[in-house]
Amino acid sequence: MIRMLRPFTRAVTYTRWLHLCMAIVWPALWLFVDEAWWTVATAAVLLGLAGLVPAARLVEGFQARLLLTGHRQGPEDVRIAATPSATWADRGRTAVWLETRLLLGVSVSHLSVQLLLLTADLVSAALDGGRAGGAWLPVGNPHWWHALLAPVPVVLLAVTVVQSGHLATALAVRLLGPSPAERIAALEERTEQLLERTRIARELHDSIGHALTVAVLQAGAARAAGDPAYTERALRAVEETGRAALEDLERVLGVLREPEKAGGGRPTLADAERLLESARASGAKVDAQVTGPVDALPGPVSREGYRILQESLTNVLRHAGAVPVRVRVVVAGGTLVLAVRNPLPVAAPPPGRGSGLRGIRERAALLGGRATTGPDRGDWQVRVELPSGDLR
Repeated sequence: MIRMLRPFTRAVTYTRWLHLCMAIVWPALWLFVDEAWWTVATAAVLLGLAGLVPAARLVEGFQARLLLTGHRQGPEDVRIAATPSATWADRGRTAVWLETRLLLGVSVSHLSVQLLLLTADLVSAALDGGRAGGAWLPVGNPHWWHALLAPVPVVLLAVTVVQSGHLATALAVRLLGPSPAERIAALEERTEQLLERTRIARELHDSIGHALTVAVLQAGAARAAGDPAYTERALRAVEETGRAALEDLERVLGVLREPEKAGGGRPTLADAERLLESARASGAKVDAQVTGPVDALPGPVSREGYRILQESLTNVLRHAGAVPVRVRVVVAGGTLVLAVRNPLPVAAPPPGRGSGLRGIRERAALLGGRATTGPDRGDWQVRVELPSGDLR
């Protein structure tokens, strides 16, 4: 019983009914002026022509979102377009919506009035025994028991209000919904947003994660060493790494604040020496070899290569500690090959979510490359191949 009464506690039930009644306001005024039913037919023709105007879908879509979806961003709201018609198909569907809304509004309004009149007739017949005839269904042989029938039209009116609202919403979704081309455009925009969010998450993970790993290792080593000179070098490394992380953080926050100005300032493989020195300062014995025109790499390839190298070195420091690391960066034959190898740690690494390795694979896949990570002949290896194009 409570479930049946729930729709009547929602404001959207009544705004939907109001939306249908509003459709007949100006045709009804015209009818009262001329008192001829041909005026309704003329109004229907004019509505059909009005639907061919591109702005008509904007107005109708806004009304439908406001009155049919309950002021919430629900599934129906998203599926009702509030933009001008872009094609003749959109205009045709808008015209059909206007005609259908007029027909449904006339039917629902007339039925609502008649049911209210029928209720009044039943009550009047029961109270004074008079013969009432306001509704289209006359009440004959008035008697007191007609009062028992008075709630029936009220129940029918309630059902009419609720079901007509559902029908109007379904029709609005069908006739005012976005076209296939608009749906594809919306999906593409949503995909771009998700990709940008994923990219920003990777940037923060790699940059801040690397800085925190270096800072923790340096602080621990400096405390254990008890050597003022070593402590000085460790603090300098923490300072430089923290400053670089702050610059990355400011850049990422700038992208979030002003997405249209995104792009510049990201480090590239030309800045890889900074990563290598940071790893060396943390105790790792880095053997690096760079072959080929790294400075001539395309921007996206060089930037993603830098982040892949950063995450690889961070994983070495985090899971293996101060161990020998071999880094090879080779640019040849239209391909950038980046390989990082280190001895496997004796103890099993602590469990993690693997978001860093997943980020490496995602970066490689986005550029059409491939990445392999895992044990290889007693070492842990990260090997990434990215297409770099013809650099001649």
